[in-house]
Amino acid sequence: MMKTINDIVNWLISSGALSALFIFAWKYLKPVMIEKQKHAKTVREREEIGLLNQLADNAVNSLVNANAPGHEKFKQATALVDGALNDKGLNVQHDTITTAVQAAYEKSNLTPTVNPDEKPQTGVVVHD
Repeated sequence: MMKTINDIVNWLISSGALSALFIFAWKYLKPVMIEKQKHAKTVREREEIGLLNQLADNAVNSLVNANAPGHEKFKQATALVDGALNDKGLNVQHDTITTAVQAAYEKSNLTPTVNPDEKPQTGVVVHD
């Protein structure tokens, strides 16, 4: 029995069938492995963006009642999000962070919205 197995292995090696099998398997497995890597990268990026949006929402909501002008709150929120991402070892471009913070401000129910079609209310009545 052992001699038969040994003869088969020797034949696979000497005939080149083992090499052909290995090359065939590599040609088949390589694209599968590349697709798995792409999928994992996509999933990770999706999770990072979800985390970024969550951090931006939290930063905006935490600064709603802060005693500071809007541009200062925006800078603080951006710094909070950037710091939190850096603490987690994630390196996200500054433009992406500012976009996420701006989106969080725009969708937050806690921040006031301004209708560009309305005239600003100053407390002074002006008759047209």
